[in-house]
Amino acid sequence: MILEICANSFESAKTAQEAGAHRIELCEDLSIGGITPSYTLIEKVRSLLTIETHVLIRPRGGNFCYDEDELQQMEKDIAFCKEMGCNGVVSGTLTSEGKLDHQGTQRLIEAARGMEFTFHRAIDVARKPQQLLREIILMGITRVLSSGTKATAEEGLPILQKFQEISNGQIQIMPGGGITSQNAFLFKDAEFQMVHTSATTKKGVQASLDDLMQSQSTGNSNPEEIKKILEALS
Repeated sequence: MILEICANSFESAKTAQEAGAHRIELCEDLSIGGITPSYTLIEKVRSLLTIETHVLIRPRGGNFCYDEDELQQMEKDIAFCKEMGCNGVVSGTLTSEGKLDHQGTQRLIEAARGMEFTFHRAIDVARKPQQLLREIILMGITRVLSSGTKATAEEGLPILQKFQEISNGQIQIMPGGGITSQNAFLFKDAEFQMVHTSATTKKGVQASLDDLMQSQSTGNSNPEEIKKILEALS
């Protein structure tokens, strides 16, 4: 199984690589669910590390409805990631009604052409997540990161399994949210091919659904926890 680490700093990215993780989602400011990292951080990771790197493209915290200025910034950020040789981006847009913003998401997909594209946990706050999944499958997106619309992926496991059934191998389903060395085996047993976690020591509180349903964390990834998760997935 593939282990993706949500890395919110160079230190976390380096730890992920040294502990044996397969790839990272690079971001900053997990206190608001993660936003696009600085160009300086992206360049440092790409120049000093070799781990497969996917970059979160999210200009701000809050909802996933973006105006024209924000979309243009996201396209610019994706272009920089491509220039730096990043392997993929993690993004997506919704309408104010909680539906897939086809036009906005398609623009980001086009900007990322040649890189992998992960639709992030905006699916977990969508009004009809299963319908959204069917729609992004048709758009040719590589994978979707989800907690199964619940606060944690463990709670959302039945819905994640439904997503897996709907996907029928056409899109990768990557569980994420509250995955630790204590529960990682559940996702292996459920025959998922990959999981996503920050592998940090939690110092904050659980984020609400309105806050992207991501665990807030202020620490760096823990190498021992990464190794334990890898062992549980092997």
